[in-house]
Amino acid sequence: MKHVSHRALITGAIELKGDDDDPVASVTKALETLSATVDTRLKAVETKGTDPALIARLDAIEAKQNRPNGGDDDGDADAAEETKSFGFYIRQGKEAGADVLKTLRVSSDPQGGYLAPAEFSTEFLKELVEYSPIRAISSVRQTSAPSVIYPARIGRTNAKWKGENQPQEGSEPSFGEAEIAVKELNTFVDISNQLLADSAGAAEREVRESLAEDFALKEGTAFVNGTGGLQPDGFMQDARVPQIPNGHASNLSSDALISILYALPAAYRRNATWVMNGATIATIRKLKDSQGNYLWQPGLQAGQPETILGRPVVDAADMPGATSGEFPIAVGDFSAGYRIIDRQEMSILVNPYLLATNGVTRFHATRRTGGAVIRPAALRKLKMATSV
Repeated sequence: MKHVSHRALITGAIELKGDDDDPVASVTKALETLSATVDTRLKAVETKGTDPALIARLDAIEAKQNRPNGGDDDGDADAAEETKSFGFYIRQGKEAGADVLKTLRVSSDPQGGYLAPAEFSTEFLKELVEYSPIRAISSVRQTSAPSVIYPARIGRTNAKWKGENQPQEGSEPSFGEAEIAVKELNTFVDISNQLLADSAGAAEREVRESLAEDFALKEGTAFVNGTGGLQPDGFMQDARVPQIPNGHASNLSSDALISILYALPAAYRRNATWVMNGATIATIRKLKDSQGNYLWQPGLQAGQPETILGRPVVDAADMPGATSGEFPIAVGDFSAGYRIIDRQEMSILVNPYLLATNGVTRFHATRRTGGAVIRPAALRKLKMATSV
């Protein structure tokens, strides 16, 4: 059947006018002719049968949809392309080309740069948690602001028992604010251009591992002993966290551990975690109760943590030792008591020009995060006595 366009069909139908003096009759006849022509073409298609090419195309679509994940591999392809482009950016900087740079996610910070791709960032965060145990047990939130303010109730209402016909007395709780400011952690790494060209991707892994270890160690120290200012606020430096006396300047006692754990309110005690360094852990492993049983209970089942008095233990190298006047042990519900605010994932800015004459490329790495105690009542610190 010869192909005829819709425009030609309509034009031809209108030309078959019955009466020049009756435009309504002319249009009606044209529409009838057009309808008959369409019906004829549809019957021809039905007689001819379905197009084999169309069947093949539909079969291909169906096969794709039957793959795992419904054939939706666009996300994986995009992630792979971004990782590949990030590798080119690591090696070539701005010279990587427009097609490479447009694939990367641009940092929103004033200094510019590019955020590490999803897989890179995921591995980075895994290593952060491995090196920074406080991040693993605290609550972590994301923000797009330079600081986060949490309302804090300082006091309670004061209800009183009353008899019949006695008037009620009013009371008002007092409220304050807890602000967590985002701090910036940054550094730069210089890498030989020859290493970048010859490493076949190993340079990117070295950058990730080195930055993850360095940043995590700095974060772990700040979350424990940070003094504010340019650093996060560490929970050991927060004067609002209650102190429990050990009673001796150098010897830890099982009684002191029992006292500090049960000094916590029951709601926080149920989710409490012990935090101390390796030397303190070694000391406590040797402690026994009055019946000769070790306080330290090893995890006998896979995936179960070792415990002291039924609560898990975290080894934090930044905790002080059990010496005179120090605070060697902290315990509490850190998910409720300490909050970490992440403002920005790791951002890398490549500068291939600064040291180009030396055959070196500089990588500027930036991460923005903050931390502070938001519920002092959820935490306790054990204070060693001061020797005289």
